[in-house]
Formats: sequence, C-alpha cells, structure tokens
Amino acid sequence: MKLESSAAHAAPSRCANCQATVSGNYCHQCGQETVLHPPSTREFLHEFIGHYVALEGKLWGTLGRLLFRPGALTNEYLRGRRVRFVQPLRLYLTLSVLFFALIKLAVPINLAEREPVAASAAHAPASQQRRDVVLIDADDGGDLLVTGLKDIWPAGAAKLAHQERYLSGLTDAERVDVFKEGFYHFAPYAMFLLLPMFALYLKVLYLGSGKRYGEHLLFALHVNAFAFAMFMCLMLPLPGIGKFALWIWLLAYLPWAMRRVYQGGKFATAWRWLALMAAYSVTMAVGFMLTIGAGVLTAGH
Repeated sequence: MKLESSAAHAAPSRCANCQATVSGNYCHQCGQETVLHPPSTREFLHEFIGHYVALEGKLWGTLGRLLFRPGALTNEYLRGRRVRFVQPLRLYLTLSVLFFALIKLAVPINLAEREPVAASAAHAPASQQRRDVVLIDADDGGDLLVTGLKDIWPAGAAKLAHQERYLSGLTDAERVDVFKEGFYHFAPYAMFLLLPMFALYLKVLYLGSGKRYGEHLLFALHVNAFAFAMFMCLMLPLPGIGKFALWIWLLAYLPWAMRRVYQGGKFATAWRWLALMAAYSVTMAVGFMLTIGAGVLTAGH
C-alpha cells in the first residue's frame, strides 16, 4: 500500500501541460507542478487567498505606495521592479469595478418597466410612425434634432422619436432613474476609454521629456486607480474632518505624483497640472454626456 502511494506521487518524466522533459517538482519550461493530484477545497482556498489577498505582501505593498506615496508605484514599475506589485491594468480594473459596484449599491435604481409604451410604439402603423417623426413640437430642441435627421438618417430619426415617446410617458423620478441607469452601465467603459486621452494630454504637456506614450499611460492607470480608491473612501460614513482630509489629499495627490515621476519644478508642475485638469474635465464632461445619451437611447430595451 505504501509502495502504491509513493508511486502515485512520483514525479513523471514529462510535463502534463507542455510535454517538456522534467526532472524535478516543477517544469522548467512552463513552471507547472509535475506531481499532480485531485484538487482539494483547501488548495482552492489557499490559491484564492494567496492570489487576491496576497499573503506575500504584493497587494499591501501596492496599495501602500498607491495611496500614501504619490508617483512611487509608477517609478517602481519604470525601474523594473514589477513582480512584487499588482500589475497596473489589473489594479485599475479591480478598483474601478469595485467603485461602480459600490456606487450602484449606494444609490439604488427603481426604474419601472414601461413595456406598454414601447410595445404600442413598436406596433404603430408605419405611416403613423412617420408622422410622429415629422410632426413634432418645434419648441423642443431634441424634437428639432429628430426632424433634422428624418431625411439624412430615417432609421436614426425613428429611433429618437421612439425614445422621445418612451421618455414622455415616464414620471420625472423615472426619467432620473433612466439617466442613472445609463450612467452606471456605460460610465465604466467611458472612463476606461478616457484613459488614453489622459495619457495623450500628459504626452503633449511633457513634450521633450523623453518619456514614451506607454509611460504616460502607466502613470494614468495609477493615478486613476488612486482616484477610484479615494472616492470609495469618501463613500464611507466618516466625520466631516475625515472627508475634508480625503478631499485635500485627493487634490494634492496628482501634482505631487507628477513632480515625483516627471521631475519638474513646482511652478512647471503647477501650470501643467492646471492645464491637465482643465482639458481632462472637459473631456470627462463630454464622455459623461455621451454615457447618459447612450443610456437614453437604450432605455426600455
């Protein structure tokens, strides 16, 4: 019995994953264990804790630098110290998903289904739908947009007219919920797509610095991940002085990080920070308007 057990746990001559010749407990080609056995619940728990809670200190070292040492995490990555920290994209995605999940839980949506309105509009005769597109109150700017689209993009005009009828059948509170739902659904994608713009603004502001676009994108990932973490902290039931301190830290973090990463003077960093905030604020406003517009266009479906 003991011989059978030892034979079952003996290292094979080839890796089960890549078929490379092996001589120890791990494959030199792909790194997989050579001695395999049926997985246990304990192993799954250990893998989960080791990967997500990072018993080796990877997560805590990453968060410590991200939250309390502006720009330090970016500098560590640029110096080649990467294995000891959570990868930038994974860090950003994790914090952004947590933030939007928490904000959705904090502000629930009670949007009632309006299928009768949508169904009646969908089953209206084609001539009636056409009149709905053309005969619109000219006092409404949105209706004027539909009227202008009817010749150059009939399908789009019909879609806008349909959504206008849908929204007109909602109460004010339900319309607010439509906007909220659109924001929660599309804002994470918008924020992710805005990251390249943030990096592009940094590239323009630091022309001649010798840094490549990828380095600016790395910095953008880290500072936006920090912002998500701070906004989650601001959602906590903290006293007024605590929230005030968090807002101060949130405002001071970016210029501090810029100076540490880009090695500029105080005045040069200050005007670049102001220019970056102005440009990115306008970009974010446009992005959020598009998310709300996308939510309105998809409402009721």
